[in-house]
Amino acid sequence: MPIPLAPAAPLIHTDTLVIGAGQAGLAAAYYLQRHGVDFRLLDAAPTAGHAWDTRYDSLRLFSPAWASGLPGRPWPGRRLRYPTRAETSAYLRDYAAHFAFPLDADQRVTRLTAAPGQPGYHAHTAAGRTYAARRVIVATGPYTTPKIPAWATQLPAAVAQLPSRDYRRPSQLPGTGPVAVVGSGNSALQIAADIAATSRPVFVAFDEKTPAMPNSQLMWAGLTLMGLLRIPRHTALGRWMVSQPEPVVSGDLARLRRLPAATFIGRATAVLPTGAIEGQRAASPPLDAVVWATGYRPAYDWLELPIFEANGQPRHQRGLTAAPGVAFLGLDWLDSRNSALLNGIGADARRVVQTLLQMP
Repeated sequence: MPIPLAPAAPLIHTDTLVIGAGQAGLAAAYYLQRHGVDFRLLDAAPTAGHAWDTRYDSLRLFSPAWASGLPGRPWPGRRLRYPTRAETSAYLRDYAAHFAFPLDADQRVTRLTAAPGQPGYHAHTAAGRTYAARRVIVATGPYTTPKIPAWATQLPAAVAQLPSRDYRRPSQLPGTGPVAVVGSGNSALQIAADIAATSRPVFVAFDEKTPAMPNSQLMWAGLTLMGLLRIPRHTALGRWMVSQPEPVVSGDLARLRRLPAATFIGRATAVLPTGAIEGQRAASPPLDAVVWATGYRPAYDWLELPIFEANGQPRHQRGLTAAPGVAFLGLDWLDSRNSALLNGIGADARRVVQTLLQMP
């Protein structure tokens, strides 16, 4: 006798589903709540803002507290400080709790599909739930898959390798010998300084052509007053800004150069059979570990809708896609330089939510 199939779990219906409870998802939730819309926030983690809990201990925001607030709730405490990782995580948890958003935690979405035979979408989670919604806002973060050079596989197995998202603190790295930090962004500089401050030799594979700029209160005031962070990418000036390399904080770069344990070897170009990394300026000695702070690429294989370019990038216009009722939030340059920053996500969220709600 055949074994009867277990009954399918009932659909959980809502008008709008927000996938991701980081800063982008929380900003979307704020405006959905203000419009009186029935919605749910889904996140794979146990709490809102949990992604910040997994970042390295010494991380600080690159913007001051006064320029980093989400809509409707400014940062507590001193407004001129640059908040820590722990403060950022706490702020996002407090934000979600203050507004009592309907958050379904520990619900990692494994598939998002068009609803069969009717308008709307179904989101299937690893916990066995299926949500049905007319609208979906994808706010899972810009990119989540580490972008590591293909030649990294040539490093000997004895060399520990980890992407920057898995780095927490210097004591985590095995051995006591040299470490390389590969990357030309702000995270690479902060991680390299974190390790070099322990006097452990750090070889910094950093592209010397990377521009650097100060990160002062005056700079943030100027950028805010002049509106440079809000210039849309589809304007002539916006297109030029998009084409420019991302600058690093000049103060962080200068501090790292002053640390005796840090040696700059130029942009990484290859690995050597000895377990060293070759840079444009010099090669490292054989290494105990490498931290790859080389960026991330899209990881949307769970999103089963025809809204992607051949390279996996979402195809959208200021966040809105060709799939009716589906939008993205929190992507780099979704609309402006501000789009992926804490202090800018609110404007994108307000516009995207308002546009989605106007759609039939």
